[in-house]
Amino acid sequence: MTMHLNAFLMGVGHHEAAWRHPLTEPRHVTDLRHFQELATIAERGKLDSVFLADGLALLGNVRHNALGGFEPLTLLAALAAVTDHIGLIATVSTTYNEPFHVARKFASLDHISGGRAGWNIVTSSGAAEARNFGRERPAHGERYQRAEEFLHVATALWDSWEPGAVLTDRGSGVYADTSHIRPIEHVGDHFRVQGPLNIQRSPQGRPLLVQAGSSQDGKEFAAKWAEAVFTAQQTLGDAQEFYADLKGRLPAYGRQPHELKILPGISPVIGGTEREARRLEKELEELIVPAYGLGQLSTMLGVDLTGLPLDGPLPDVEADPDGQQSRVKLIKDLAGRDGLTIRQVIAKLAGGRGHWVVVGTPEQIADQLQEWYENGAADGFNVMPPYLPGGLTDFVEQVVPELQVRGLFRKEYGERTLRERYGLGLAVAS
Repeated sequence: MTMHLNAFLMGVGHHEAAWRHPLTEPRHVTDLRHFQELATIAERGKLDSVFLADGLALLGNVRHNALGGFEPLTLLAALAAVTDHIGLIATVSTTYNEPFHVARKFASLDHISGGRAGWNIVTSSGAAEARNFGRERPAHGERYQRAEEFLHVATALWDSWEPGAVLTDRGSGVYADTSHIRPIEHVGDHFRVQGPLNIQRSPQGRPLLVQAGSSQDGKEFAAKWAEAVFTAQQTLGDAQEFYADLKGRLPAYGRQPHELKILPGISPVIGGTEREARRLEKELEELIVPAYGLGQLSTMLGVDLTGLPLDGPLPDVEADPDGQQSRVKLIKDLAGRDGLTIRQVIAKLAGGRGHWVVVGTPEQIADQLQEWYENGAADGFNVMPPYLPGGLTDFVEQVVPELQVRGLFRKEYGERTLRERYGLGLAVAS
């Protein structure tokens, strides 16, 4: 068993100032060829998958960052056409969508890609997202209750075509055995869905299910449903604690530890020497627009920090019970542990919004990934290059070979589907 590596593709890079750096081209955020290049780079490195995040509002101050971009499922269909092996994971919200639409779209992507689709399940905590749908933001617990029912409906729809339902018997004129295609007749608190799904059973049975919430509700949801988890930790100890906690919840749902892969986010800043890597980190840091960073920090904390001195301490804030609870705790722990000013917190978060920024040579980065992987902190990593495409190219051409030499990562693709690559069988009808 080797580690899993996912490439998290975001515009022209995860560092908030990446669009200002001469190594990037900000117009590429809506250039299909840019994303096709990224997908082929990731596939050249034999990575498990690529991932596109999504939000349902223009989040952040577009005056100071290259924000906005493609709807992810649309884009992934285009990436499927230029790749053969790499998994294709998209974020879709359970709060502002309907199960029938989502189940149909992922089944379509799974057919288009030959069994490479994955769904990152989110519950959309932002007030701006709620306003775009003419709604008040649901309470934290309510969002997860809806998500729970959403997954029950979606999986029932995927299973509404049983394996072997399609006969294609030209002689008898029977295309499908309709005794193996059934309505789901779901009636619940949030949804009433008749079914069946109006697309044939997909190659994987259902997409790989991914989740990223780290609140108590989020971890319980992940323990029941998720097959991969994207998470954010800053230290080995915190990562080990999260890993043990989440894996320890699986038996309550009749699941084994290998059925859920945990992938902390890393933003690797790579240089031929550590000095070169630190210079690149400094170049990006010097391009940060403080007003943008302060706005981002205010949004993550749910508290308006406007007017506070940047070189003063971060105020003690309580997490909004309906907001991003785990990210608020991470930021507070980071600031308190290292005694950071607001300006320093902004700089720390600029590279990965709270994910682990790893700076050094390919060997040094491989050392740190190996330490986490071999010491109960990660089953792999969600790779978040600070700038694109160069940051992904460097990781694929310099860090991946180092991991391969150490026997920590594959040299060739073997499995046909994304679920198989994550050590899971094809999903079978319940």
